[in-house]
Amino acid sequence: MAKAKFVLFGDSITQQSFLPAGGWGAALADRYARKADIILRGLSGYNSRWALFLLDRIFPTAALNPPVLVTVFFGANDAALPDRKSKAQHVPLSEYKENLQRIVSHLKGLSPSTRVVLITPPPIDVRGRQAYARYLRRATYGDSAEELPERTNEAAGEYAQACKAAAKEAEVPIIDLYSIFQQNPNWQELYLCDGLHLTAEGNTVVFEELVKILNSIGLAEENLPLDFPLYSDVDPLDPEKICRP
Repeated sequence: MAKAKFVLFGDSITQQSFLPAGGWGAALADRYARKADIILRGLSGYNSRWALFLLDRIFPTAALNPPVLVTVFFGANDAALPDRKSKAQHVPLSEYKENLQRIVSHLKGLSPSTRVVLITPPPIDVRGRQAYARYLRRATYGDSAEELPERTNEAAGEYAQACKAAAKEAEVPIIDLYSIFQQNPNWQELYLCDGLHLTAEGNTVVFEELVKILNSIGLAEENLPLDFPLYSDVDPLDPEKICRP
């Protein structure tokens, strides 16, 4: 029997989920060691529109071993303001919701056992984004660099609501990261390293919330079989038995 596959599909926040300092994808791989293969498909800078073009490449419908879980974590780039530096990443709100629905529909069509979890974009700390932009731009353009934020927390909130609506209509679980983070009064410094991407603490929140959902949908770590017997169960006189059905 093939080992379960969990695919993490998203933008840079997913791509960075295997960073050494407490990435949520790395924590998931550790939790599910020998129980599931954690496959990273995070694409820095991508939005939901561009993700649609990759569905058949990353998730072919004829796959013999489709994933049992896919996390879908887009929206932070879609919510970039259309008149600022990151305007190429912007996707209108209504299209973003429709894109998520199309992604979920494709993933559900892979197999009756494939489960999908949506994750909202995180809140935006505008001061953190401005400080990060100031650092980058002054290094390149000097003190006259523009410091207007390319994202706002208000816009991120609208996209988070659209993500929640898409999850409700598709009847899939969701991690409302936008709301969860802001329950902590110090969320800006605690969970975000540059006003957008996650600190180790922010990664921990994603991991813990995802584990709660996995436990609730029958994918708890203890419910999945080991890929091979424990070493204590290996017959030293006939170790080849570990490879027999």
